[in-house]
Amino acid sequence: MAGTNADWIALGQEDALEPELPICDPHHHLWEFRADQPEPRYLLDDLLADTNSGHNIVSTIFIECGAMYKQEGPEALRPVGETEFVNGIAAMSASGGYGPTRVAAGIVGHANLLLGDDVAPVLEAQIEAGGGRFRGIRHSVPWDASDDVPVVRGKRPPHLLIDDTYRSGFAHLARFGLTYEAWLYHPQLPELIDLARAFPDTTIILNHFGGPLGVGPYAGRQDEIFETWRADIAELAACANVVAKLGGLNMEINGFGWHDHPKPPTSEALMAATRAWYEYTIEQFGVERCLFESNFPVDKLSCGYAVLWNAFKRLTAGYSDAEKALLYHDTAARVYLLAAP
Repeated sequence: MAGTNADWIALGQEDALEPELPICDPHHHLWEFRADQPEPRYLLDDLLADTNSGHNIVSTIFIECGAMYKQEGPEALRPVGETEFVNGIAAMSASGGYGPTRVAAGIVGHANLLLGDDVAPVLEAQIEAGGGRFRGIRHSVPWDASDDVPVVRGKRPPHLLIDDTYRSGFAHLARFGLTYEAWLYHPQLPELIDLARAFPDTTIILNHFGGPLGVGPYAGRQDEIFETWRADIAELAACANVVAKLGGLNMEINGFGWHDHPKPPTSEALMAATRAWYEYTIEQFGVERCLFESNFPVDKLSCGYAVLWNAFKRLTAGYSDAEKALLYHDTAARVYLLAAP
């Protein structure tokens, strides 16, 4: 689905559940000129329209998306332009003039880890550009042999997580106190497990449940894929340096096909379809190492912001206040080094 789907999203409005519960949204993007997305433009006002839809979003974390790279200068340093762009938006938000939500209180950018040891100057430049907000790196690795599995921003080489040069670059993250965002597809989870074991001092943040696929050769095989995924998630959870983001299951690649329906799903329908993935991940990692994420505006393909957080709150309806605090805010604040609300 290309172009805005605002009219379709408007067909599925809901009032926010537990509207006072403080939330840090630890995974969203900001961009413009993305014609491949339901929201080609998603800047501060667009994000705030979502975060102000009823839930108590006190802070957010920006995750790299290839926006506003520099057009000049050394190729390796061009991603620093994205951090400069986002840090400007974060400064606007921090002024208080745009409401209480602190947008991009933490920033995760990109550095090409295939630079190996030469990645160090890039990390230094990113930290400087972040103005005290820079927290980590995402060099995404999703790959599948099938051309029927869509890949955003170009197909990556296979097996990057076990590549010696990639790991040479990865080794610098701990030295700079930076985290690593792991975005991959579920068949690659064994390689991530190997990486996590090899670098126990680097915090790894699993994005989107490890990317369970439900399209192309994986369509119609959800039960089989879930069992394979379960085994890998249990092994990954045994690595104390890994935390898990809970969300990002509403993309086209996941195969639920919400965007093909005449109306967007309700929060009940969203959670009914995906509950097992959430419950098993929380069971394995514990609430101290799990954090809900919106993955907006990517997941806006399938649902509205208020509906998505309502789905999470339906899952946690029976949880204690302490467990909810961790899942919705405190784990994210700890991982991304944010101050208390």
